Amino acid sequence: MTDFSESGGLWGARAIGAVSGAAISLAYLLPKGRREAAMRFCTGVATGMIFGGPTGLWLAERLDLSLRLADTDVMLAGSAAASLSAWWGLGVLARVAGRWGERR
Repeated sequence: MTDFSESGGLWGARAIGAVSGAAISLAYLLPKGRREAAMRFCTGVATGMIFGGPTGLWLAERLDLSLRLADTDVMLAGSAAASLSAWWGLGVLARVAGRWGERR
């Protein structure tokens, strides 16, 4: 299960998951403008592409699904989860910092 060969199917699942997670993050918390939307989308896609594999493995093992899911399913879910959480981790901190900076 931990052997992710470099096949096209896994790269496709990784890309679809990353783009889907980034799009969902935009829908959950609407951006203030085009610049913020573009930055959030690019950050989400990059995070999903980079951390999709480890996140998918971690989720599959935590949920005890590693023997029941195909490699592409694990990669898709991991990329989407990593991409979605990228905004929630970085974006919320950016908004808090922006509001805190305006007060000073």
